[in-house]
Amino acid sequence: MSNEKTIKSALISVFSKEGLEPIIKKLHEQDVTIYSTGGTQKFINDLGVDVVPVEDITSYPSILGGRVKTLHPKVFGGILNRQNHKGDVAELAEYNIPQIDVVIVDLYPFEKTVASGASEQDIIEKIDIGGISLIRAAAKNYADVICVASVDDYNEFLELISENNGAISEENRKRFAGKAFNVSSHYDSAIFNYFNKNNEETVLKISETKGKVLRYGENPHQKGFFFGNFDDIFTKLHGKELSYNNLLDVDAAVNLMLEFKNDAPTFAILKHNNACGLAQRDTLHQAYVDALAGDPVSAFGGVLISNTEIDLATAQEIHGLFCEVVIAPSYSKAALELLQGKKNRIILVLHDIDMPQTNVRSCLNGILVQERNNITDTIEGLTNATNTAPTAEEIEDLIFASKICKHTKSNTIVLAKNKQLFASGTGQTSRVDALEQAIHKAKSFHFDLNGAAMASDAFFPFPDCVEIAKKAGITAVIQPGGSIKDQLSIDYCNENGVAMVFTGTRHFKH
Repeated sequence: MSNEKTIKSALISVFSKEGLEPIIKKLHEQDVTIYSTGGTQKFINDLGVDVVPVEDITSYPSILGGRVKTLHPKVFGGILNRQNHKGDVAELAEYNIPQIDVVIVDLYPFEKTVASGASEQDIIEKIDIGGISLIRAAAKNYADVICVASVDDYNEFLELISENNGAISEENRKRFAGKAFNVSSHYDSAIFNYFNKNNEETVLKISETKGKVLRYGENPHQKGFFFGNFDDIFTKLHGKELSYNNLLDVDAAVNLMLEFKNDAPTFAILKHNNACGLAQRDTLHQAYVDALAGDPVSAFGGVLISNTEIDLATAQEIHGLFCEVVIAPSYSKAALELLQGKKNRIILVLHDIDMPQTNVRSCLNGILVQERNNITDTIEGLTNATNTAPTAEEIEDLIFASKICKHTKSNTIVLAKNKQLFASGTGQTSRVDALEQAIHKAKSFHFDLNGAAMASDAFFPFPDCVEIAKKAGITAVIQPGGSIKDQLSIDYCNENGVAMVFTGTRHFKH
């Protein structure tokens, strides 16, 4: 490898000592002079390895409660000097500044401290100043210095110094510099986002360091990646790797089922981000059977999700269906053993966590950001718009249909009865088309629409939808209201004995 430089000295200052011991021992074995501070210095001493305190270089102790340890010209001069620059070399000699060839830093755990719910003062104290400065300096001067800025890179660094007796190529030094700036930029983004949590600045900073290469994107000719910590949300128990499309469907399934998190046993089947089956029953087994009945054709290759533990009886029903993913908060031992019988079937345990409160998507040459849609229509929020009020059973079906409607592509109409999804019209350019699609689909699976409930994601600008619904046997309607022509639909419902309620909230989903 080109332009190798052999490590003769190292500055080590880390928060976590995990994985550090073999590096220390290897550097000691290679007669590398080690400089260090505080707890790291003690750790190295306890290994029986000689270490030079940074204070011996700077002639200053650690001050201000440890806030200032390495911030000194003799430290940064040793890192930033250019070894092929005569003036720099002369100044090192003039000011008795030691050359530093490697910097190993592990930053204070700012993000973990924030996530722990620590006090403001504790969080502020976990903003690393010296460490981040060391990283930037060493990475900038990769021509002469190698920077190891993450515990995740310890093993690779150890391999490098072991393979070539401490000699590191410029190619590897530059590659580690890139890793270091990834660490520093992510760290700074996390700090900014903490201070900007009330969005006082209209600024977007997204930094994800955990990236995964997918088999491909939406189609085989497209590259695909997932950035995020999947394991924070799920425990994967079985099956093949999730694809780009799997992840989109899983996201849609989780967000939909959160609407039914604390309800009676509920089961949903999704295809292409939309529910094709959903039912709520006294037992999960019956909820699954009735969800599947909603559209057994579309269920093939779908994503299945439950709001409660999957038992053996339910697993036996599921096992007869080809499905990509099964999601539940838990599984009985017998159910899991059965479901694992299909080697490619992905089985996920959904953790009890809060989903992100911000939605982000690319748009044109930029990014669209919005708050999460956290409004769920409730009985208390309904306003009777017609002379005929819905019955208690109809109100339950209206709320049930509304929850599904919120998570279905616009324009959408959802038809439900007895807490079972009969059919949806999804992603149509006309609300009439969405309704007619839903009616046709419900009838094709022999559902009786008499007494069914209808949910719309937006208002009806004309009475055509309520007229079509009435003729199909639908007796109750839930919609946002807000059209200047609301009265046309209200008049038709009043004349034909249809109950209609307004929610006051639109739920478009594009």
